[in-house]
Amino acid sequence: MKLVRTALALGATLLAAAPAFAQPAADTLATIRSRGQLVCSHAPSTVGFSLPDSQGNWRGIDVDYCRAIAAAILGDPNRIRIVPSSTQQRFTMLQSGEIDVLIRSTTWTLAREASLGLAFAGVNVYDGQGFMVHRDSGVTSARQLDGATVCVQPGTTTELNMADFFRAQRLRYTPVVIENIEEIRNAFITRRCDAYTNDASSLASFAASQGQNQERYLLLPEIISKEPLGPVVRKGDWRFFDAVRWVHFALVTAEELGITAANIDTFANSTNPDVQRFMGRTGDLGRMMGLDNDWAVKVVRAVGNFGEVWERNMTPIGFPRGVNNLWNRGGLQYAPPMR
Repeated sequence: MKLVRTALALGATLLAAAPAFAQPAADTLATIRSRGQLVCSHAPSTVGFSLPDSQGNWRGIDVDYCRAIAAAILGDPNRIRIVPSSTQQRFTMLQSGEIDVLIRSTTWTLAREASLGLAFAGVNVYDGQGFMVHRDSGVTSARQLDGATVCVQPGTTTELNMADFFRAQRLRYTPVVIENIEEIRNAFITRRCDAYTNDASSLASFAASQGQNQERYLLLPEIISKEPLGPVVRKGDWRFFDAVRWVHFALVTAEELGITAANIDTFANSTNPDVQRFMGRTGDLGRMMGLDNDWAVKVVRAVGNFGEVWERNMTPIGFPRGVNNLWNRGGLQYAPPMR
């Protein structure tokens, strides 16, 4: 009897300690369909990832993922609403249900997934943290930054990685902590800080945004962290999680199969079993996720395959494909079988 009471007490303790996010989430797919719109959050101004053009239309790899998810769920990539977020607000906005999905150059970490009630649905950019300096400073290595002032955003893995790097290298530094991305870039341009640290893709984006002045800045060779970036959703609603995750895998699979936005209709009568499943002609895979069976076709028609998305958004800012290439081309992008 004592053992039974002990077990019951332990069970009660565990239940009391269980985080609130362990409860089942709402049906996000149904909410999106009822609303007629997918609500995504992106960074407010990062070239290559998310930035309004001169007509106010959002462009970038993260925006294309939002459009692709909307195409899969609603059949229309334009049925989206974009809510920009800061590094401090982004997780709260997702937890509260203000947005459906966060696609904001956000790094997948254990702590974020285990403690925030959130789940990362894939990696659309394998990245790493670097440092940028003024070319005329003469600095050519991050190990020469002893005593430097470094611009960084608060509440990010970037801030923590920087502290780890300088501690490990036994270098002194002074962080210049600024929340707003435009303000932090301006601080670097005006030399309020000697160096600017962020994901290498974000630093390349910043340099590209400077036009003819981009040669004034030098990206140092050291990459000090792993920064897998990708879409984030709330835990508990696994059907919506599946839809977001497999949109990414569909983009990768399309590139593997040679399917593009321009040629996808030519695959309609293919006898290749992999293509037949991708096109929704066999397998009933879409219905398993609560989507139409031709959901992947709608995704590719909306934004192209992963390679097309990359070429449209990341190549122009000078960020090499590298490890973001397909697995059979020396990269890390690998999709499980669609079957």
